Amino acid sequence: MFPIRDHNPSGRRPYVTWALLAANIGVFLAYWLTIPDDMALGLFFFQWGLVPGEVSQGYGLHGFFTSMFLHGGWMHLIGNMLFLYIFGDNLEDEMGHVGFALFYLASGVAAGLFQVVSEPGAYVPMVGASGAIAGVMGGYLLLFPKARVDVLIIFVIFFRIFPIPAWIVLGLWFALQLLSGFATPSAEASVAYWAHIGGFVAGVAFTLPVWLRRGGFAFWNRTHGVPPHPEASYPVARSRVPVVPRRK
Repeated sequence: MFPIRDHNPSGRRPYVTWALLAANIGVFLAYWLTIPDDMALGLFFFQWGLVPGEVSQGYGLHGFFTSMFLHGGWMHLIGNMLFLYIFGDNLEDEMGHVGFALFYLASGVAAGLFQVVSEPGAYVPMVGASGAIAGVMGGYLLLFPKARVDVLIIFVIFFRIFPIPAWIVLGLWFALQLLSGFATPSAEASVAYWAHIGGFVAGVAFTLPVWLRRGGFAFWNRTHGVPPHPEASYPVARSRVPVVPRRK
């Protein structure tokens, strides 16, 4: 399942979301195209990523921030930026530009703290914006649980896009992180599941004051659980694959 878009564009220009997209892509290109080999790249990640073992000893704290703008490869970057692009604009619309920027950074730091607590002695650097973006997803779920999200479902040779409520898409994603976090020993995990979990929980917690100021359940009743903007309509092109009638 791959979310590809939602049906409620933001009501104003999401400058911070755009800036975060540009910063992540720019930083990635700057080191990915200039660092000569995997060994040098590993040293770079060790220097600027979040290393739980170092944080446990009281140093390497800069990694809480710098690790948010590093990615381990093209698919890592593209996946994270897609989720930020889909869910970030509506949250920025509700929180304001400055509020959303602070929310994003705070969610990323909280995700890093969860990862450090889950494996305090690990010396494998954590990189990626996943924790901060998990916070965005948690905030989106709280404010807009019934927003429709178009999801591309791929099953062997079957491809189809389905509009699914955000609470199902994001709830399933969070459940998968929990399952993977408990099922995968920290020493064997190549994905920072606990950072994802921590970022998501922090995102819900940081968004709770916004939700309450909007009226809490009254906000849901007023907006029907979707962003308060006209819903976008996406034309569906007819397939050019010829239809073969079934013989009776």
